[in-house]
Amino acid sequence: MARIGEAQAPAATRDALARGRLRASLVPDLLVEARRIVNTVIAGWHGRRKRGIGENFWQFRPYVEGDSSRIDWRRSARDDHIYVRDREWEAAHTVWLWADPSPSMLYKSTGATVSKESRALVLALAMAELLSRSGERIAWPGLTDPFTARNGAERIAAQLTHAGELPAKPDLSGIRRFCDIVIVSDFLDPVEDTIAWLDVLARHGVRAHLIEVADPAEERFPYAGRTEFTDPETGDKLTAGRAETLGDEYRLLYIARRQELTDWCKRLGWSFTVNHTDRLASDALVRVHMAMTVDGSSAGRIRA
Repeated sequence: MARIGEAQAPAATRDALARGRLRASLVPDLLVEARRIVNTVIAGWHGRRKRGIGENFWQFRPYVEGDSSRIDWRRSARDDHIYVRDREWEAAHTVWLWADPSPSMLYKSTGATVSKESRALVLALAMAELLSRSGERIAWPGLTDPFTARNGAERIAAQLTHAGELPAKPDLSGIRRFCDIVIVSDFLDPVEDTIAWLDVLARHGVRAHLIEVADPAEERFPYAGRTEFTDPETGDKLTAGRAETLGDEYRLLYIARRQELTDWCKRLGWSFTVNHTDRLASDALVRVHMAMTVDGSSAGRIRA
């Protein structure tokens, strides 16, 4: 039968240098795409900055009786009202971003518009752009330290362009309480492996937002007849004489994996979002934004 999907990079890209060059060629275009998507959702995006204890000026507001804030007499002298100066609330808060660079992310079927890797990078860069515009502090584990900048997405894109071979799973043990992390992956590893990797975040009280990038062919299993399957991680091959006979069991296991991860995230107060590569990336951004703006006080309170 006709080929339904394949990896979007030759086998040589497993070499660190070739893989880095491939990423470098993709990132500039993906940054443009990320900004285009951001411009479609930015109208409803609001930062999470608020009044509180800190060093930075936040706003002037009218004084009310019993207000414990310090009156700003210079501002008050300009008209007939008394004003107080509010400062911006500060805490050790950073939003970490990470997109899975593993070989399985290179897959793209004929029913998809982009590869899973392209979609994951666009989502991560779009999040960086949105958060930077809102004045948030962002970082990429194993790549950057936390920073605040209006051109945050561009800075991360530059780091990705010049990075060598990135680890399949970065060390997350340095991410602490009061932080959020957005993780974009296909999450096709065994569920117990994924949970073991992310458990350190739960123990540290970090709130995570998982975005599963799914190719439509991986979910629907549209294969029939004699079909050869290749594991992109190991190169192992499996030939099925009648692939359609595997469909029902495959789909059952595929959805069960997703449901187990979804239930685990829900118990922790985390969010789990699915984004298909034949649909809009902006759908995932809106859902993650909604999850990030709710109270995260329960994040990490329950361990699986």
